[in-house]
Amino acid sequence: MNPALIDIVWIIFQWVIGYNLLLPLILLVIYLLVKTSGPVKKRRQAEADYAIIVTAYEQTHTLPPVVASLLELQYSNYLIYIVADKCDITNLHFDDERVILLKPETVLASNTRSHFYAIERFRRAHERLTIIDSDNLVDPGYVNGLNEYFDKGFAAVQGERKAKNLNTTYACIDAARDIYYHFYDGKILFGIGSSATLAGSGMAFTVELYKDCLGHVDITGAGFDKVLQNAIVTRGYRIAFAPEAIVYDEKTAKSEQLVNQRARWINTWFKYVKFGLTLTVKGITTLNWNRFVFGIVLLRPPLFMFLIASMGCLLLNMFIDPVRAGYWLTGFVLFVAGFCISLWSSDTDKRIYGALWAMPKFIFFQVKSLLKVAKANEHSVATKHGE
Repeated sequence: MNPALIDIVWIIFQWVIGYNLLLPLILLVIYLLVKTSGPVKKRRQAEADYAIIVTAYEQTHTLPPVVASLLELQYSNYLIYIVADKCDITNLHFDDERVILLKPETVLASNTRSHFYAIERFRRAHERLTIIDSDNLVDPGYVNGLNEYFDKGFAAVQGERKAKNLNTTYACIDAARDIYYHFYDGKILFGIGSSATLAGSGMAFTVELYKDCLGHVDITGAGFDKVLQNAIVTRGYRIAFAPEAIVYDEKTAKSEQLVNQRARWINTWFKYVKFGLTLTVKGITTLNWNRFVFGIVLLRPPLFMFLIASMGCLLLNMFIDPVRAGYWLTGFVLFVAGFCISLWSSDTDKRIYGALWAMPKFIFFQVKSLLKVAKANEHSVATKHGE
């Protein structure tokens, strides 16, 4: 093969990988130049009616705490629908009339099936719905935080997920990852006029939009949030980011949890990366900034994958072209700087900083999860947390 052609292919490959190292700081610079908060707030006379859907699969021991936190919301107009899929609910009792416990007759094994199981059994015509995982806890001001953006005219809102537990090194690093993504894929993306990415829980929608986006599809395995966010942005909506709407999410504390969870997530990226390409092309052809930027972000591989690929490019260039190796080293420095900025700009617990030394081991377990990607949803349907 022509050496010049090989070099061109090699350069293109490096750009495809390397731009991921620079993307965070590029987005941050754009944010500092064109920060926007969206439409002007509209006045609302009455409380919107919320359906809070809590999904559980096999495990119920985390349900009483999440329900207790929901009942402490500084809000009055809501009902809680618990969908206990493949669960033993014999000893599960809630005295508050706002809590509706649903036990599907057959195993659903799907987030969206559980959501629509609840929707089809709504006690009244709710205007909005919010999705909470069974291992979450919510801040008392959660719904009020969501309303800040619904009242500006948005139909989809992602809240901020913070760590519920920092009891192990893995949990701390998992929390650092969440901070990074909420900063760049939430605050920064929304701030530059695009959409925040959805995080699987702590998110809310008008019931009409949710049914329109997912009512005609049956999604199994992980990744319903990827399908949903693509449908929302494709329809011309922006997903708002609400840092005031706080949900406390349980971080993976053990290596087995980490491997199984990441296997599902990596499987999801390979399965739905096509959405990023489609949105990017649509953004260009329709001159739509929201679709274009959101599509670019969806094309980005999981952190550990592009970091390992980038390290491989750096090491190869040390022997092939030292000048290019210098570019790669600069890229790594800029990425680390961007990662640190996300931590410094957030209220980051000192335990998280102390755990960063174990990042290589954390990455190792994610590499291990690659071996389970093909059958990720057979290994586990949902992350199992301890008692």
